[in-house]
Amino acid sequence: MNLSQKDWTKQLEEDNNSVVLDVRTQNEVDDGIIPNAIHIDIYKGQGFIDEINKFDKSNNYYVYCRSGGRSEQACAVMNQLGFENVFNLSGGILDWKGDIIHQ
Repeated sequence: MNLSQKDWTKQLEEDNNSVVLDVRTQNEVDDGIIPNAIHIDIYKGQGFIDEINKFDKSNNYYVYCRSGGRSEQACAVMNQLGFENVFNLSGGILDWKGDIIHQ
């Protein structure tokens, strides 16, 4: 499900069962990441699927990338793998107004 930043942020703040997932490349993550996000590059292909399959499917996943396209693909893959509660950040980190940390 695609959510605006406002809805994504509000829902995330009220969610006690949430995981934030960054699906960008390592070079993009080096420029900054949303606090507490887990990084798994969607371009890893099967590696991405292998990593995602280790997660608890009952959690709620808030997924983002640079502009929202790759994260939308990641959400679709996750849905196919049996994850029911997956939320895409429309506009990605480009439209993000919240905190960003540099690792």
